[in-house]
Amino acid sequence: MKKAYPLLAIALLVVFGSCMNESRFLVEYDYSYKGNFKKYNSFCFVDNGSADDKDSTMSNPIIEESVRKQLELHGYRFNKRKPSLLVSYKIFYDDLRFQGFNQPEIENWIATEDEEVKYDPIKYSMVRGTLVVQLLDAKKHQTVWQGYASGLYNDQTLTSDRYLKRAVRSIFDKYRLFADGYILENRENAPVGNSDK
Repeated sequence: MKKAYPLLAIALLVVFGSCMNESRFLVEYDYSYKGNFKKYNSFCFVDNGSADDKDSTMSNPIIEESVRKQLELHGYRFNKRKPSLLVSYKIFYDDLRFQGFNQPEIENWIATEDEEVKYDPIKYSMVRGTLVVQLLDAKKHQTVWQGYASGLYNDQTLTSDRYLKRAVRSIFDKYRLFADGYILENRENAPVGNSDK
């Protein structure tokens, strides 16, 4: 029994150590009170130039595929011809000061859509390896939502597929909205009752 205690202690240290590392991560979002969130239902990525001069901080197939999957999980359709949202993203490799806003949770604000609510600026210290994802209203060409993840990876893992996917997933965990009509469509297509009876 005495030999089990050191193993248990090591296991607890690993668990608590990983929890402590998780708490260092900063994942937040901001949104525009002018956003028409109830009407968005499709998306497309912003074209960042020709393949020869693409900025690697704004063009990454892993990030793009992860963002696409997350938006599709939220019911948005990929549509190059006439999207209601444009998606842009960028990786910042160095530390930076970032201005965000202290706002009500987006799903609470959507219930009232009070455009008179004031923006309450807040400064964040972002550490190396910050990913910012922006959703822009395609008609207005204005950012309506942006999510950012900082400290999710370090120098050794900056290009790791797993960490990039994790950063995108963490950002979209904050985006708790669904495409216009998505919930209704799924409710109508859901089976009623138990078909085995």
